[in-house]
Amino acid sequence: MNGKLFPGLPVDPLFFERQARQRGFHLIAGIDEAGRGPLAGPVVSAAVVLPETFSLPGLTDSKQLSEKERERLFPLIRAEALAVGIGWASAAEIDQLNILQATLSSMVRALQRLRCDVDYLLVDGISKVPLPISQATLKQGDSRSLSISAASVVAKVVRDRWMRLYDRQYPEYGFARHKGYGSAAHLQAIAHFGPSPLHRKTFRGVREHLPHD
Repeated sequence: MNGKLFPGLPVDPLFFERQARQRGFHLIAGIDEAGRGPLAGPVVSAAVVLPETFSLPGLTDSKQLSEKERERLFPLIRAEALAVGIGWASAAEIDQLNILQATLSSMVRALQRLRCDVDYLLVDGISKVPLPISQATLKQGDSRSLSISAASVVAKVVRDRWMRLYDRQYPEYGFARHKGYGSAAHLQAIAHFGPSPLHRKTFRGVREHLPHD
């Protein structure tokens, strides 16, 4: 898998974790988020610290897994990980800060909720977490690092569960089906009912339907 996506890179899914340990780091957290693109709901981040010999067949980028597969892997990750932290930023915070800064804030909160002091971070994407911790950013890291893959699954499962709960509160929008993403049915619901308190008012598809003073 990794070799096909990134020719010349080793297929070892713990390569970056081993590389960090060879440099003298001990507790390495993989970090990823879920929910940067939706029109509603929070952005959720997870930080996961795996043991050195961790192995979980089938674990990869959450976007490549079905909901059933993610739900199967979620408790296995929680049981085997040395530590798991979850952080989030609300729709109101996303509107206030912008989605990038809100995502980074959710990552900081995820790290703060770990029950250990990590000394190295592997972060999915290109933006470093604003903390004084040694770290590396990895493009498509959720399919290159097992720690980030684990974090991507945890973040996605947690966020999807929240959106199913929000669906009970605001059933007219269909959050359980689309999880807040901009499906045709969701856009039609926003146009018909107007935005809910969960909607990101600065996002296209929502802001056009805000009431005018």
